[in-house]
Amino acid sequence: MNKRKLGSFALGVMLMTLGFPAEAQQPKKVHRIGYLSSTDPATESARAETIRLALRERGHIEGQNIATEYRYSEGKVDRAAELAAELVRLKVDIIVVAGGPRWVRPAMNATKTIPIVMTGGGIDPVEAGVVESLARPGSNVTGVSLLTRELDAKRLELLKEAVPKVARVTVLYDPIPSNVRTVKEDLPAAARGLGLTVWSWEVRGAVDFDKVFSGMGKQRPDGLLVLGSPLTNTNRKRIVDFALKTRLPSISSVREFVAAGGSCPTGRTKGSATGA
Repeated sequence: MNKRKLGSFALGVMLMTLGFPAEAQQPKKVHRIGYLSSTDPATESARAETIRLALRERGHIEGQNIATEYRYSEGKVDRAAELAAELVRLKVDIIVVAGGPRWVRPAMNATKTIPIVMTGGGIDPVEAGVVESLARPGSNVTGVSLLTRELDAKRLELLKEAVPKVARVTVLYDPIPSNVRTVKEDLPAAARGLGLTVWSWEVRGAVDFDKVFSGMGKQRPDGLLVLGSPLTNTNRKRIVDFALKTRLPSISSVREFVAAGGSCPTGRTKGSATGA
């Protein structure tokens, strides 16, 4: 599912949650949308713009009959609770959360009455404890989620296919639950089938990258797989710069890495599987 489709689907959920009419009308009330992002304005711009345009097509125009309050945590989980509480104090009509459960839960803790819409975070929301079931969420949370764990093994295969000489691949990841399962369960099996050696390095905050890059340099891998998360997405330019400096073929899960200049030394652009 690409960002356009994801944004349109999330929009539909938002309209139903807010009670907007299907046909364009001018409501008396200006609806206030709270937008809580796990990343930064640049990373979030495509998704936010898609939602804005889709709303506009239905007669809901920013500054006229809707107003959006944007809050960006820039990959810092400890800011989520503060920003969610701020949106609740602003008395928004709905909170859109662009992030995984670590951002949805603070919004849930901040309000039990304001509808919360997830826009996809690569997690199973039932397993993460965000909703009771897919059919009946059982709380004020609804929306969409992208179940993409199995795609990281495929990305490893694509890296090997693009650069056949690759034999030792480093996996860079933020240890959120879905990534931990990928590193421990999915990638080892895929690596065995491809004849690859896989090493993993975790980053828990922006301060970890320099130390990890130093360790990776000493280890001398010949390929890099970056698992998606708000932390790695927010720091994509640092990761891309390291990969280019060390001439390390790399692949990631979001197209923003390519936009940041990511490519492999063979001249191929770095893999982007957003919405695959």
